Amino acid sequence: MAYVVTDACTKDFVCVAECTTAAIAPTADDAKAGTVSQVYINPDECIDCGTCVSVCAQNAIYAEDELPADKAHFAEANKAYFN
Repeated sequence: MAYVVTDACTKDFVCVAECTTAAIAPTADDAKAGTVSQVYINPDECIDCGTCVSVCAQNAIYAEDELPADKAHFAEANKAYFN
């Protein structure tokens, strides 16, 4: 089960820097960083370690199976970013 970034993300890139598998994008120096309002987690690369959750001051990251109902669509948004 992957983690999911939601709209509470302020795009401070702390989680990106701490991700051990580079499953979170875009990076701060990626050209795409200026075109999106948040970062995204690739569900195919996420190893469910939870490091991103522990460093997210905005509480914007949830385990996919713990997403609040009003944020459930972010699971697909995260996946779509990588397709």
